[in-house]
Amino acid sequence: NLTDALLRGANLTNAILSGANLKGTILYKANLSGAKLTNAVLDKANLTDANLSGANLTNAILNRTNLSGANLEGANLEGAIMEGVIYDEKRNEWGKRPTN
Repeated sequence: NLTDALLRGANLTNAILSGANLKGTILYKANLSGAKLTNAVLDKANLTDANLSGANLTNAILNRTNLSGANLEGANLEGAIMEGVIYDEKRNEWGKRPTN
């Protein structure tokens, strides 16, 4: 149980967090590339500027999660519940910065 944990800038590359309770966790600028987050609960988590490239978020719960600036390139969000998700509309496709 990592509810409300402070994991700012943490390196969680390829971490296995399937089914983890990360509700309210601060993961600002964390590296979760390749992480397995299937069935994880990330309600109200702060994933601002986090790297979720290639992460598996199948069936994860991301209600009211902040994904502003997050890199979701290649992430699997199949079946994820994402009501009220916050993201930066000025960036392309879920936080990818424009190339021009």
